[in-house]
Amino acid sequence: MDTDIKVLVVDDSSVVRKVFSEELSREKGIKVIGTAPDPYVARDKIVKLKPDVVTLDIEMPRMDGLTFLKKLMKHYPLPVIIVSSLTKKGGKVAMEALACGALEVISKPTAAYSVGDMSVQLADKIRAVARVDITKKFKTAQKVNTGQSVVSTKALAATTNKIIAIGASTGGTEAIRAVLTRMPLNCPGIVIVQHMPANFTTSFAERLNSLSQIKVKEAADGDSIINGQALLAPGNYHMLLRRSGARYYVQVKKGPMVHHQRPAADVLFRSVANYVGANAIGIILTGMGADGAAGMLEMKQAGARTIAQDEKSCVVFGMPKEAIKLGGVDKIVSLDAVAQTAINMVI
Repeated sequence: MDTDIKVLVVDDSSVVRKVFSEELSREKGIKVIGTAPDPYVARDKIVKLKPDVVTLDIEMPRMDGLTFLKKLMKHYPLPVIIVSSLTKKGGKVAMEALACGALEVISKPTAAYSVGDMSVQLADKIRAVARVDITKKFKTAQKVNTGQSVVSTKALAATTNKIIAIGASTGGTEAIRAVLTRMPLNCPGIVIVQHMPANFTTSFAERLNSLSQIKVKEAADGDSIINGQALLAPGNYHMLLRRSGARYYVQVKKGPMVHHQRPAADVLFRSVANYVGANAIGIILTGMGADGAAGMLEMKQAGARTIAQDEKSCVVFGMPKEAIKLGGVDKIVSLDAVAQTAINMVI
């Protein structure tokens, strides 16, 4: 019995199709069963070959990737990983694709982003999304989006010294949106790591800012952490929390990948444990792998309160599962209860 994850590569570039096929063929448990230069060929191959995962280019002739994705999710829902160029336009379209049902986004190899790094991350993402029940994901998303309201903020006035730290990966863009859009204007300052390539985080922060009461921005080195604002780690940079007197701020810098990731939740969480201690609330959301688990345990050991998203509402129950297994989690709650639980901990 063939247990390999069957992948269809959809991209108008013959070079990209060749590179993806060659690199993925080296990965154990992954098999590229076909390629397609455009959505029309892809449609026929999906019906014939029944892939487990599709990698989908955004910009293609005859029909763009976003239009095809919407049709696919309506008629033949499958786990889809978006492949996009590292441009601002590419970032915005990728964010829309994630909102329409794509599970992950990855950038095409460039001079700054090697084929080796790309292939490792792509293989990890394929393994993570291959078993996702897309129908269940949509039902969960609809439930979370229904009747959404900002959480209760009674007695929140005296919380100026609190900080909330969030880590997420696969499925995290929509999970973070669900949390931030429920946060009240006077919530504690928030710092976030979402596994995402450079440039895409700019578009993600802009989208979150347009949907939330609080201000959301991509972090810049030295930005202060203030109430009513969330700072998102920029793609390809680690973000650490620092303190100068009474002022908390972020440091944004390069450095080796952690768990094949930059930014990494562990890097952020460890710095929060070190500088904020018992005044922090840690949140770990849906995502593949173990990033954030050790850092969350350090936060809890430093006196912080910690929350993990439950398995039922996760797209991928990897990061929360590992944090729970290590003993770093105080409360396990559904995605639609995360924001209120965090605010209750602040009070």
